[in-house]
Formats: sequence, structure tokens, C-alpha cells
Amino acid sequence: MKKTLLAAAFGLASLLGASAQAKYEPTEANLKSREEFRDMKLGIFLHWGIYSTFAQGEWYLQNAVPDRYEYAKAADAFYPHRFDARQWVRSFKEAGAKYICFTSRHHDGFSMWNTKQSKYNIVEATPFGRDVIKELAEACKEEGIRLHFYYSHLDWMRDDYPMGRTGTNVGKPRDKADWKSYYSFMNNQLTELLTQYGSIGAIWFDGWWDHEEDSVPFDWHLQEQYELIHRLQPTCLVGNNHHGAPMEGEDIQIFERDLPGEMTTGFAKSVAEVSRLPLETCETMNGMWGYKVTDNNYKSTADIIRLLIKTSGKGANLLMNIGPQPNGELPAVALQRLKELGEWTTAYGETIYGTDAGDVKPQPWGVTTKKDGKLFVHVLAPECLVPGDGGNPVLYLPLDWKVKSVTEFIGGAKVEYRKTSNGIAVVLPRKIEAVDYVLVVQ
Repeated sequence: MKKTLLAAAFGLASLLGASAQAKYEPTEANLKSREEFRDMKLGIFLHWGIYSTFAQGEWYLQNAVPDRYEYAKAADAFYPHRFDARQWVRSFKEAGAKYICFTSRHHDGFSMWNTKQSKYNIVEATPFGRDVIKELAEACKEEGIRLHFYYSHLDWMRDDYPMGRTGTNVGKPRDKADWKSYYSFMNNQLTELLTQYGSIGAIWFDGWWDHEEDSVPFDWHLQEQYELIHRLQPTCLVGNNHHGAPMEGEDIQIFERDLPGEMTTGFAKSVAEVSRLPLETCETMNGMWGYKVTDNNYKSTADIIRLLIKTSGKGANLLMNIGPQPNGELPAVALQRLKELGEWTTAYGETIYGTDAGDVKPQPWGVTTKKDGKLFVHVLAPECLVPGDGGNPVLYLPLDWKVKSVTEFIGGAKVEYRKTSNGIAVVLPRKIEAVDYVLVVQ
């Protein structure tokens, strides 16, 4: 009972303290960084760590291993001899990606850089002995790609992390939790990441949900942590995958496996209000985040392209995930998808990069994006259109515009249209075979 009362008192004090904190005021540099991020539209997510050695996904410790120390032995076998940071980054750049988000430390607690806060890291605990984050940072700088870091708020390995609803079956004691120690550890690691690897585009937090079912609200002291990040690098954006509305101090809003304002995956308890912050949807290229040897359920290139277009039609970025193999190579199927995606972004990039969500909201037939007085109409499902009198499909756009022209994006051919009482009606070709048939309305 005494512990319960103390916990309740601490929780109440934390909530009162959080509410009393000053409102976050982003700097001009931060606002500029937000707009640059908003224009990028495509990023690559990379879930890679010692869990890839098991080839069973990034939650293997939680899902299948009853002893954390047995799991940790995988570090001694982690030798990704085919890892080539420059080759990775060039593949991403050729695909049209403008940034990458790399898992610096996932829920298993293993750090993918030469951290001084723990020997459980890729330099000291593996025979590989190389700082892959340093190599990625150098490659990103050379290729003009922005580097973001995923960072887990929870830890299934460390004793001092206060256990939540996960990691209960890996042999961790509950009575050794020490929040002050763990919070200091995290902030020291974040300081390393933000002072040793050049300019960092964003810190992408995950794991807040581990304590969402606590009887007493758990105070992560996020605002103080966010302030540390903004103080170390004012242009570094903060995002948190907590599946809800943005919290004070956050610069981007994240949607896991859902388009903004939708709820199809069950991660969010309710449809999160779409904020005015830059938006990002993260999704897997196949079924898993980390490498899983039996998961060959890769999305087709056409599906990836359509997903990129749909996120852009919502005014959001797409963060497309790849799980690198334990030998350091990207899966061959993923490389093929990147190559084909790059062919599309080379041809159609103008209709995506630097655009806002278009004036016509997403429809069953597709979406719109806009930039510089042009509305790009992306017809993704022509079968959803109604045939006109001549048999050709007709696209109705509820636009109160003085339209100068309607043309095909590829080739510039003029397209027939007429004014109606509700906007304009565009007569499309009878047969549309492209993954994305794009019109330009000026």
C-alpha cells in the first residue's frame, strides 16, 4: 500500500510538473527544417541489429527467447562483412529517397554505434568492430541524404528500465528498476548521437506505448528530453511513435502503417487528429520491420508507388522500411523494388516532391497534389470512374478555379474538359494502363 501511494503521488506530481512547463517555441532554424522535411516525401527506414542474426524479426527476444543473456550472445556472432554504407545510400538516393531513418538502438537494447554508455554495442560486443552509424553518416553527407535516428524508449535488456507491458518474459527483475539511472543513460546516448555524427535530421522515438496501460500514469519526462535535443541541434526534429496526437515539443506527427487520419491497423486506439505539423507514414516493404528469412511477401513496385502517391495526397511523407540481412546486404528483392521505384520518381518526381495535398480530397479513383499553381491529378483506379456518353471515363473535379488548361503530365497532350455547375469534368482516354495516370490542371 505504501508503495502504491508513493507511486500515485509521484505520478500526480509528474503530471502537474508537465502541465506547468513552458510552451515549446520552435526556432526559425527548426521551422525551416520542418518545411524541408515536409517537401522530401520519401524516406527509407532501416531496422537492423543483432536480431537480424536470428532472421526472425526485430521482436525475437520478446516473442521467443526466455533469457536475455542467451539472446545477447548473438552479438558475438554478428559479423556483417558485406555491409557497405555508400552502396546502401546510393541505392536509396537512386530510388528517389531524400532521407533515411536508422535504428540506432531498438527494444533489445543493443546500440549500433560506439557508445561509451554501454559495452553492449556493435564496436565492443561484436567481432565486426565497426561503427556503422559513423559510416552511414559519412555516406549520407557525401550523397546529400539527410540522416535520422530511430531510438527506443524502452529496453528489454537493462535492469534499470522500469518494466512495462513488454519484456516481462526475458528474465528481467522488476525490483532493480531505477528511472533516474535509465533516463540519464538515454540522454547521454542521445547526446553522443547528436554531437558525434554531424547534422541529424530527426530523432524518431518509439516505445512510449509500453507504459500506456499503467494504473498510474508513467512520466517519461519527454519535454526535458526534447529540450535537450533541440538545444544540441536546433534543426533536429523530434517525432514520437506514440500513436496519438503530437505532444508538446514534437516537430512531426507519425502514423504507423496508416495514412494520416485513417485507422486500419489497430495501432492507434482511435483516429488521431491530423495536426498541422509535418506528417509521416511508416510502412514495411514486406511484412516485417527487421529481417525475417521466411517473409517474402514483398509489396509490388506498383503498390509501393501507389502508397507513395497516396501519402503525398495526404500531404505526408512515406517512410518505407527495409530489413537488411545479417551479412550486411540489402535483400535482392528490396534492391529491385528500389531500382524500379527510382525509375518512377525520375519520371514523375515533380508531381510528388515539394508538393502539398491537392485541393481535391482523396477519392476512390486517386488523389491530387499541388505546387506552383499546378494541380497534379493522380488517377490510380480508373475503374472507379463512370463512363461518359462516348464510353470514355469522366473525371469530375469539384474545383472553383478558372482553369487555363488540362494536359497529360507525360507528353503534355491536351485533355478534353468542360465546366460544370460543380467544377470541371475531364474526359479521359478509354484505356488507362499506367500505374499512375497523371493530369496537370493549371
